[in-house]
Amino acid sequence: MSGSESDGDDYRVEEPVLADDDPMRAFVPKSFGKTTKEANVAAQIEQTKRQVEKPAPQNQKKVASDSDDSDLDDLESDDEDNSERFPISHEMVLKTHERAVTSIALDPAGSRMLTGSLDGTVNFHDFAAMTPTTLRAFKTVDPWETKKSASSDSHPIQHLEFSRHSGSVFLCVTAHPQAKIMSRDGGVVTEFVKGDMYLRDMHNTKGHVGEVTTGTWHPTDQNLCVTAGSDSTLRIWDINNKRSQKDVIVFKSKAAGSAGRTRMTAVAWGVSSQGNSPVLISAALDGSLVMYGGNGPFTRPAAEVKDAHRPDTWTGGIDISTDGRMVVTRGGDGLIKLWDTRKFKQPLVKIEHPSTSDRYAMSNIKYSPDSRFIITGSASGHLHILNPANLRPEHVTPITPGIPLIAVDWHPKLNQILTGSANAETHVLYNPSLSTRGALEVMSRAPKKRHIDDDPSLTMDQSQLGISGDAIVAPGALLGVQKKRGGGGVSASGRTSRDPYRPQVQQITPFMRSQPDEKHIEQNIPLSRMLHEDPREALLKYADVAKKDPVFTGAWAKTQPVTHYAELSDEEEGEGRESKRVKR
Repeated sequence: MSGSESDGDDYRVEEPVLADDDPMRAFVPKSFGKTTKEANVAAQIEQTKRQVEKPAPQNQKKVASDSDDSDLDDLESDDEDNSERFPISHEMVLKTHERAVTSIALDPAGSRMLTGSLDGTVNFHDFAAMTPTTLRAFKTVDPWETKKSASSDSHPIQHLEFSRHSGSVFLCVTAHPQAKIMSRDGGVVTEFVKGDMYLRDMHNTKGHVGEVTTGTWHPTDQNLCVTAGSDSTLRIWDINNKRSQKDVIVFKSKAAGSAGRTRMTAVAWGVSSQGNSPVLISAALDGSLVMYGGNGPFTRPAAEVKDAHRPDTWTGGIDISTDGRMVVTRGGDGLIKLWDTRKFKQPLVKIEHPSTSDRYAMSNIKYSPDSRFIITGSASGHLHILNPANLRPEHVTPITPGIPLIAVDWHPKLNQILTGSANAETHVLYNPSLSTRGALEVMSRAPKKRHIDDDPSLTMDQSQLGISGDAIVAPGALLGVQKKRGGGGVSASGRTSRDPYRPQVQQITPFMRSQPDEKHIEQNIPLSRMLHEDPREALLKYADVAKKDPVFTGAWAKTQPVTHYAELSDEEEGEGRESKRVKR
């Protein structure tokens, strides 16, 4: 065939034709080379959209007019408008605890989230490392694990709060007299001292003598924090000095039968309305609400309300607006009250709100970052967004229906609302058009493929063998290393011996060499150098010398009896063995 003919003709390569229902299609590749699969971000975000069921109104009557239809349409449009006003249209659910979530904290940048629980653990979540398929904590820390005995339980987490400026440390308050300052990686930076419980005057103790209920940071000074305790005191700490508090505020209760003491249940530290010194406000179990000047002196309160809430009810929620003018409190008496710091005598507004303080004393209430709204949870599991002027609900949405909602927070940079419930769930609410980073960033990533190394039942921990997880071990190489290591001990010179009965000599570390009294021991204690010698080598060193010159054994060298064994023939020896076997 000529070249012109070959160029002009069309050639078709015959390929195997498989039927549509042929099982072989599952094994035949459809394409060659590396294929990439991109994540459908819009679909992933759409899957996290909250489906809120609208409860049917009680005693609902049949709609009979066009005006009724328009009213229902207005209600539906209002709900849609509220979902666009607030970051509540989508949610990300984290289930990383075993018991109720009592506190939530985010660093100022919004990259790391902490959750505390009644199980006594603090879980660390990093938004930059999570994907839609790996919604879990990368670290779990028990603040009292090192001091916990085998019979004692963990202390429940009362409050967690990052420092307001750097976010490098956070305040950890547990059901214990000592609060802790911990790093963002879970290490203990400062552990405040415990006071002397036998001292009557609380001014003379250097720390709390009762359980610490809550705490917070100074609004401007990143080295100061305050803790409220059940010993009727507020103690201001400098995190650089753990031996004693900087200032102590002793609250003297005027309630009958209290002997001047009560529990301090909540505390808030914010800027003042005049913009000068901060303001420190705390609530007590006897129903009092007391206000101090944030920078002292703390000899007497600037204002005090005796019956702010019902006595012997736990007022766990308190917060100050960003301008320092308004204070909102949530009491155990089922009321939410709004106060003005400039006229701190009577509440401006109060509304009824079911309390959860009887079961969960950590239930809080928070202002939004711009103080335009107030958020709090309820015993029915709903999130309430209130108007700060009249405390009327702007929007109510169910988070965990039928299960109490304990902790709430609204991050200013992420514009996302976080909630912690009694069923150990943490919900991160967001809106793709209003929120940034955080949960939105997590749901915008491609799902992580599950690797075999993620299943611990199918992998082996090689750290004990001195091999990293990324190391490549040649076949047979590890066996030789094990034989060499297990063949014998280590001599005093540091070399490996092949004698399997050689004892292991203690390794001399640089720390042991640098002991200040080592030289003194060598010079003044006889035979101290023998501590670093191999005892077997020291004894065998004189074996040949003892045979040649028996100084100590020469006395019985000639009189020592010689052991004589009976001489038996092979037949007699065999018969003896058989008889022994028969006896057995």
